[in-house]
Amino acid sequence: MTAASPWLPFGSAPDSRVRLLCLPHAGAGASAYRAWAKGLPADIGVCPVQLPGRESRMGERPFDRVEPLVEELAAVVAELVEPPYALFGHSLGALVAFELAVRLRGLGVPEPVHLFVSGRQAPRIVSPLPDLRDLDLADLAAELARLGGTPKQVLDNLDLLGCIAPMLRADFAVNETYRYTERPPLELPVTAFAATADPRADLAQITAWQEQTSAGFRVHRLPGDHFAVLRQAAFVHARIADALAPAPVTVH
Repeated sequence: MTAASPWLPFGSAPDSRVRLLCLPHAGAGASAYRAWAKGLPADIGVCPVQLPGRESRMGERPFDRVEPLVEELAAVVAELVEPPYALFGHSLGALVAFELAVRLRGLGVPEPVHLFVSGRQAPRIVSPLPDLRDLDLADLAAELARLGGTPKQVLDNLDLLGCIAPMLRADFAVNETYRYTERPPLELPVTAFAATADPRADLAQITAWQEQTSAGFRVHRLPGDHFAVLRQAAFVHARIADALAPAPVTVH
């Protein structure tokens, strides 16, 4: 069975040994991860997730709260994605991936075998940074420039930035209105990636993801800014491949 859903525009990789659902950062779409299929082992099926309001779903209204987003996405995953599968999320995507795993557990369906996160403080931590969703276009452009990852031609053209600003603000609202609720830790391993110069998430804030799992935690450091995991994809792919490698066969 292949995915027939706008949430999975490149399919659900039914013939792979394990699937890796990739959740994008604020303002990004599924295309951010399309090239990852070339960097990971062939038996790991990369399944970029497309959120409403961008790329192939440009005409749809983006979500501005995490709860309805993951409720709808969890139903799609439960129906279309064959286990085993893992989740990867960067920045906003890390929050969505985490809450998706929690929602899937609540549905009583096969859960992910691994959660990979980067670029966001652990769910319990409230960010001390100012919100971005209400910034005017000039201040928004300045903040995006500080974070990196946004094309200069967009930052230099406020009319162009204004076209995507509603989607960006909705994405920021998903992150900034989030309030953690106490729940048991996930019973699956969590791997976190911490960039050395990320203004949105330092090492301590990333390491705090450890409390969200009872099944093992690792943190990998890599040099760079908020988007280091995308710029140094080979480093990230190697760690994902190791974490999702088949269990060794024991001969008695």
